[in-house]
Amino acid sequence: MRVRKICSAALPALVLVTLSCGSAAQEQAGADKYPSKPIRWIVPSSAGGGNDALARLIGARMTQNWGQQVIVDLRPGASGIIGSEIAARSPADGYTLLIVASGYVLNPLLKAKLPYDTLNDFQRITVIAYSPNVLVVHPSMPIRSVAELVAFAKKRPSVVNYASSGAGTIGSLAAAMLTKMSGTKMVEVPYKGAGDSGRAVVAGEVHINLNAPSVLVPFIKSGRLRGLGVTSPKRMKIIPDVPAISETLSGYELQNFFGLLMPAKTPPAIVEKLHGEMVRILSLADVRAILEEQGFIPGGNTPEEFTAYVRNTSVQWGRLLQDTGIKPQ
Repeated sequence: MRVRKICSAALPALVLVTLSCGSAAQEQAGADKYPSKPIRWIVPSSAGGGNDALARLIGARMTQNWGQQVIVDLRPGASGIIGSEIAARSPADGYTLLIVASGYVLNPLLKAKLPYDTLNDFQRITVIAYSPNVLVVHPSMPIRSVAELVAFAKKRPSVVNYASSGAGTIGSLAAAMLTKMSGTKMVEVPYKGAGDSGRAVVAGEVHINLNAPSVLVPFIKSGRLRGLGVTSPKRMKIIPDVPAISETLSGYELQNFFGLLMPAKTPPAIVEKLHGEMVRILSLADVRAILEEQGFIPGGNTPEEFTAYVRNTSVQWGRLLQDTGIKPQ
């Protein structure tokens, strides 16, 4: 009788172990077959920006290795919030990816309410690349340096305008930091994404732009834009004649990042497989050469390191927003 009771008590635990093992086996089997269909990669900004360039570069290498098409889905607008919400609401099956820039960290600091939870609705995979921004001016402007820009803007408050990808993007924050530190007043003109804001300054619709090197450097080299400065602490190898803004405004520094996310609750085995693929691609010599040529610093950290980076950056930029007087809307 006692043996029967012991056996009966052990049954629930045995069932749980069996179910757990079965679930783990199914998850691993799913990961082994992944991907078995095309993958959608959501880019929450316009064509031609850093997000778009990285998604297409990395997506092409994924297709080569896995034999499944990676479809870049542009969903610009609202500082990346539109595309991010679509990704957050997508099935957590590994077939929806999202690339984000620094607006991913800035949006919850600048928006009183978001349609998703920045941390809990996403699974972070890795930082694909880091990048400073480049400050440019349209050649029609009589400005050839950061010092001349500051002097020009001080004499003409609220006359100089700049294109941004919208409030909550790194370019917008970089410009706010520039005006704060230089004691000037400039007018923000928001666009749907980095590509659009870059094209706006090339077309002469606005005076200046702070944007990713991949967007602006080709126009600097062709003479269609004039480079004034970079937001990194040192000059960039691809445009060595363009000084760091900190050479004029001591202490000015702001770096962008581009990270890969998936919907929360994506099976861990798929997360691990995708992360391994990202690390493999980012270690390829030709990929690294392309990234560095476009002004990117290759990433490749772990999901845990990426999450810690987001938390730490949120604290740092929260302080910066307070210092510049920018408040949530």
